Amino acid sequence: MIETDLVGVIAAICTTISFLPQVIKVYRTRRTGDLSLPMYVIFCFGVFMWTWYGIMMRSWPIIVSNAIVFVLCGYIMAMKIRYK
Repeated sequence: MIETDLVGVIAAICTTISFLPQVIKVYRTRRTGDLSLPMYVIFCFGVFMWTWYGIMMRSWPIIVSNAIVFVLCGYIMAMKIRYK
């Protein structure tokens, strides 16, 4: 069981950190022209659903990582809307 949780934690860290370069770039440049708004809307909804699933399963790696990604993705989506 510990090995399974470790795999989940490593996967969660990798997928969560993968959003940071995009968030930093959008924050610094305020440019979002090459980003797809429909993709971010669908992705944010999917991440929200994963967070909900994690809550139902009581899986902290799923809950925490997806909640963080939801915030990061939501930021990018909000900037995309703001800086059309």
